[in-house]
Amino acid sequence: MKIPKRIKYKKYHRLNKNLYSKSGRSCNLINGFWGLKAVEGGKITERQIESVRQAINKKIKPFGKMWIRVFSSNPVTSKPSEIRMGKGKGSVNRWICNIRPGQVLYEVNGVNKATAISALKRGGEKLPVKTTVVSY
Repeated sequence: MKIPKRIKYKKYHRLNKNLYSKSGRSCNLINGFWGLKAVEGGKITERQIESVRQAINKKIKPFGKMWIRVFSSNPVTSKPSEIRMGKGKGSVNRWICNIRPGQVLYEVNGVNKATAISALKRGGEKLPVKTTVVSY
């Protein structure tokens, strides 16, 4: 799983970014010929990013190349259950990435069209946001 090696502060406030407005950046393909694009906004965890990577790599493995365009850099804290109130903020539980509509999440190149589309659809099924396959 990919998490940041070093961050400025250990715990952050919850980010209330508008996840429903269109993405201005990262809405076009840069490296690959086919891509997986988010249709709706939401939050994905580092485990979901890794499971999609594994699903896509299984389909395109010998010849294809894949680029991951998202990174989970926002910590989410939680306190253990059955703990009394107070005593400060909980420890970091997981890392998430905020996704906006129109953002390209993964890119694929080096395989034929049918293989790329089936691999990206398979990966998109593992995400909690609706996705679509786009081409260059």
